[in-house]
Amino acid sequence: MGKKDKIEDVESNVDDTVNETSQAEELTVEEQLQEDLGKEKDKFLRLFADFENYKKRTSKERMELFRTAGQEVILSLLPVLDDFDRALNEISKTEDKELLQGVELIRNKFKNTLEIKGLEEVGTAKGDVFNADLHEAITQIPAPSDDLKGKVVDVIEKGYKLGDKVIRFPKVITGF
Repeated sequence: MGKKDKIEDVESNVDDTVNETSQAEELTVEEQLQEDLGKEKDKFLRLFADFENYKKRTSKERMELFRTAGQEVILSLLPVLDDFDRALNEISKTEDKELLQGVELIRNKFKNTLEIKGLEEVGTAKGDVFNADLHEAITQIPAPSDDLKGKVVDVIEKGYKLGDKVIRFPKVITGF
């Protein structure tokens, strides 16, 4: 082996080393690009998830706004329903059956319209156990009998709920 062969060997080794170094740099660049791509995908997924949460939240808030607006209107109409109940109670004491039927017809139509909008009566009757979460106690009186102690003695005003939410609690008198 002459000087020429040794020089070619050295040049070949240098070329191999340069090629290996450039391949290592290319892999490093490729790995860097893969890492950057992963970071960008993560950012995108987080942004997309935030946007989906935003859409759900605004949709829920919009539905709550519509429900609340309807609740205010229905709440303002409840005294009219109470007046119909009182009118029916008084008219039923008279002999005028046609008037009673007419008022019953109007009241039922009005009540059905409110029920279509989601209004439900909170069922409270004499003898029910008083529950502070479901009833509003107006006053307490001595119980007419021992079995009415701590229970509802009389219902002064009916309660109503709209969907699952009580919008007006029944007003009751309790016995002690």
